[in-house]
Amino acid sequence: MPTYEYACKFCGHHLEIYQPITAEPLKRCPACKKAGLKRLISGGAGLIFKGTGFYETDYKRSTATPKPAASSTDKKPADAKPKPEPVKPAASKTDKT
Repeated sequence: MPTYEYACKFCGHHLEIYQPITAEPLKRCPACKKAGLKRLISGGAGLIFKGTGFYETDYKRSTATPKPAASSTDKKPADAKPKPEPVKPAASKTDKT
């Protein structure tokens, strides 16, 4: 909502009012109570951007192309260890006495 400046043509009273753009201009002066208020043309404050994010460099785009996703058969987990060979029991010889 903008701030509007008003001046009374009868008493010269100046005031600033914070009101919506769609609001009707004020007509009655709060100082002399006469209907002589006129909205003044002012330069205003203009647009004020606070904070970050208003520059193109704030939103850098990656120039590298994404790598295609590898299928599960192509990719081995980094922490996977090879399975040890199963130990076969030695053949036992039975002696008959």
